[in-house]
Amino acid sequence: MSKRIVIVGGGYVGLYAALRLQQRLRSGEAQVTVVNPENFMVYRPLLPEVASGTLEPRHAVVPLRAVLSGTRFVAGRLTGVDTQRRVASVAPEAGPELELEYDELVLGVGAMSKLLPIPGLADCGIGFNSLAEAVHLRDHVLRQLEIASATNDPELRRCALTFVFVGGGYTGVEALAELQDMAVDVLEGYPELDVSEMRWVLVEAMDRILTTVSEDLAERAVSELRARGIDVRLSTQLESAEGGLVRLNDGDSFRASTLVWVAGTKPPPLVKELGLPTDQRGRIIVDETMRVEGHPDIWAAGDCAAVPDLENGGVCPPTAQYAVRQARRLGDNLAERLRGGELRPFHYKSKGEFVTLGMNKAVGEMLGRKVHGRLAWAARRAYYATQIPTWNRTIRVLGDWLVGMPFGHDVVNLDSREEPRGAFQEAAGRRG
Repeated sequence: MSKRIVIVGGGYVGLYAALRLQQRLRSGEAQVTVVNPENFMVYRPLLPEVASGTLEPRHAVVPLRAVLSGTRFVAGRLTGVDTQRRVASVAPEAGPELELEYDELVLGVGAMSKLLPIPGLADCGIGFNSLAEAVHLRDHVLRQLEIASATNDPELRRCALTFVFVGGGYTGVEALAELQDMAVDVLEGYPELDVSEMRWVLVEAMDRILTTVSEDLAERAVSELRARGIDVRLSTQLESAEGGLVRLNDGDSFRASTLVWVAGTKPPPLVKELGLPTDQRGRIIVDETMRVEGHPDIWAAGDCAAVPDLENGGVCPPTAQYAVRQARRLGDNLAERLRGGELRPFHYKSKGEFVTLGMNKAVGEMLGRKVHGRLAWAARRAYYATQIPTWNRTIRVLGDWLVGMPFGHDVVNLDSREEPRGAFQEAAGRRG
């Protein structure tokens, strides 16, 4: 009887581990099942460019059913694991709960935004951890430009044109830089507005941004942002945001219609409920082969797991580079375990880092050499284009980039898609 491998999560870990098993396993050797709420994987490094409109949302995703041929896919959410019976409980979108029996279980459930108990944050904040949030934020920023251009109220105008991002990691810096670049680019379509009226603020609690890259690279990024008029506040925290009034612990306060929270992530609450060992940050404790401590038939990797970093010490950083390599090593180890072979520890040394700061703007380090400007921007795009699974997606992404380069950003705001039945309900007399 073939072994049953259940992979929970369709992100980097789930997709790349399943792809590796497709390559390594012989026909009939194992049945692989991937469980994920959506039938696609989001290529997260491209979300800032989805937000700025330089990339179509559908081109930043990978359809799981299309690329995982020979792998069973179940659209649903993990609700529990019975380690004694070796059963994973899954809730599909509709219908009764499913019980998936497994011989080997892989957990790659990723992470979610880590919110702090800051007054007003839950009511006013916008996240940036999913495709929907990236698309929503683009529409939101364009909507603020429309509000500012149409009002005679100076306070409302200032509020609409103030954009605050809390969190100076990769996500926060790239999202802010891309959106600010977009807003400046499209402003010629708003003759009522001047670029000097826009206020972009980056709030970071630590004394530097981009803590996972070299200090020189982080300083270059700060210099680039400040040269564009972006207010970078280091060693500063958000104290409250009630009623749209942003209060910082440095004593400053101002109104802002846009507050983006990108100050860290945490494993989903379900991880703690599974009864598996976790560290102080809620990540599943695994050994260097990515097997869960005390559970030789359960594996975990990516943002939800504390994978030992054998090259630099500590735990591997939560980046796409590491997650993809972890998934491939995990797939290899699963294949070896089925055949009684030797499991190998995860080793990886980063080949470089890139941070996009808008069109033709980036900083990076590759093969020990620091680069910036157009060269870093082009190198980053070339790298990510070649890393996206399937040539189909690679060609689509390259097409988006090539078409967009000479024409700039689009000012179309499609926020009506957030309420697609609105016009129908209005026609039926059920609105307003």
